[in-house]
Formats: sequence, C-alpha cells, structure tokens
Amino acid sequence: MSEPTHPRPRDPSELGFETIVYEKEPPRATIRLNRPDVLNAFDFRMLREIARAAEDASWDDDVRAVVVTGTGRAFCVGADLRSWDDDYLGRPSDYWKWFGAFKDAHDRLREIGKPTIARINGIAVGGGNELQMACDLAVMVDTAFIRHVGLQHGSVPAGGATQWLQLMVGDRRAREIVFLCEEIPATQAAEWGLVNRALPEAELDAFVDELVEKLAARLPQTTRYAKQQLNVWRDFAWHQTVNHARDWLALSMLGEEAQGAVRAFLDRGKPAKE
Repeated sequence: MSEPTHPRPRDPSELGFETIVYEKEPPRATIRLNRPDVLNAFDFRMLREIARAAEDASWDDDVRAVVVTGTGRAFCVGADLRSWDDDYLGRPSDYWKWFGAFKDAHDRLREIGKPTIARINGIAVGGGNELQMACDLAVMVDTAFIRHVGLQHGSVPAGGATQWLQLMVGDRRAREIVFLCEEIPATQAAEWGLVNRALPEAELDAFVDELVEKLAARLPQTTRYAKQQLNVWRDFAWHQTVNHARDWLALSMLGEEAQGAVRAFLDRGKPAKE
C-alpha cells in the first residue's frame, strides 16, 4: 500500500488488502474481516488494514455509513494469540507497538465522521466485542454470543471493554461480563443494551440495509457533529486509560501469568502426544 498524497478516496482494489475485504457501494462501505480459519482473530496486518479502510471511507463523501462484519461463523474473536506467542510474549517493546496498531484501528473507526454499524454475523469474543462496541450501532445474529476471556488468558480487556461496558450495560453487568468470562447470548446482549437488535440470520441483512438507508438520508455534516458529541463519554474514558493500559499490558508480557495463560490456551488446541 502506497501512502496517499492527498485525503482522497481510492478504489478498494488499489489498496492491496489481504486480511480484510473492503467494498464500497455508495452510500455504504463494508469492512469485512477475512481470516475465517482463525475465526477472524486480528493480527498486526489486519489491524493496519482496518485503520486504512476506515481512513479511506472517511475521505469518501459518497459513503454515508460503514458496515463492519466478518467472514464465516465468527464476527471476531479478538487478538490472534498464536501471533502473540510467536512475536510478543517476553517482548514488551514489540507488544507496545502491536497495541499501537490496535489503538489506531479503534481510533480511525470511531472517528470516521459517519455512522458505523457492526453486523455481528457470529461470535464476538474479547477484542471482537470491543470492535463492535467501537461502532455506533450493532445488529447481531440471534444464535451467537459475546464473551470476554481476558482474565483467563492473561490480558485485561482495556481496549474498549473496561472503558465502555459500564456506559452500555451498567456497572454491575460490566463487572459480571469481565470477571466471570461467561457467554452472553445475543438476546441477552440486546436486552442489556450491548447491541441494538438480535435477529434471525435470515433477517440480518434486511435490517442492516434498512439502517443504512435511514442513515444515508440524514444530513452528513450534521450527523458527523452529532456523532462527535455522542462520543464524549466514550472518548473521555478511552483517552484517560488506554495509553496507561498499553504500557501496563506491554510489561505484563514479561510475566509468568500472561505467558503461562497464553501458552496453556494454545496447548489445548494441540493434539495429544502418544
């Protein structure tokens, strides 16, 4: 991907993405996470590509809404822990750089200047839930669930969950989600306000289409400023905590707790030795 010389949109085919599918059919742009073999877990490249796609969509005046979704049976299960084992455990400086890409993807998506819709086509775990929380609206297939597992895998969910869950579901429920690491079924997520709707798969796209049509009918500059104002508490919580979390989590990569938890999780997926 060459660096742009001006803030002008490009044809998606020119951007050379490998881990996401980026499409524009005005008034909609779609960012589809495309690593189904690992349930759309994000690695460094995917985070960079999400950020670049969000940037391009923000520059395209024909795009009035952005849909974020996944390929296959998952929306996103958060960070690719195998890449952590290979590249970041025991390397706090490299992890700090990785988290910078995570933060940049969040910031570019949240500050895109137009409404975003999470089309949650399957399970959303850890950073996958934080990604959907970064969107303005969320529609979820009713057979899926949301879950946080960071406290079992040596990572505090400080990439959005610890900052925004209280705003969306209340303090007690936020603590329940983070501490207990239990599945939150789609219907319960809708009841709690973590997503806007939980729908049968056959109804998901029609409802997303309806949302895009309604959002595209709104005045774009007025909508952009309304979004900026609505972001005030999310932004306050995020900017007060995220850089501190970046440093703490980087240092935690040196510890036995994080290293042992990640490797124990990865070992569960390996065939037993005879």
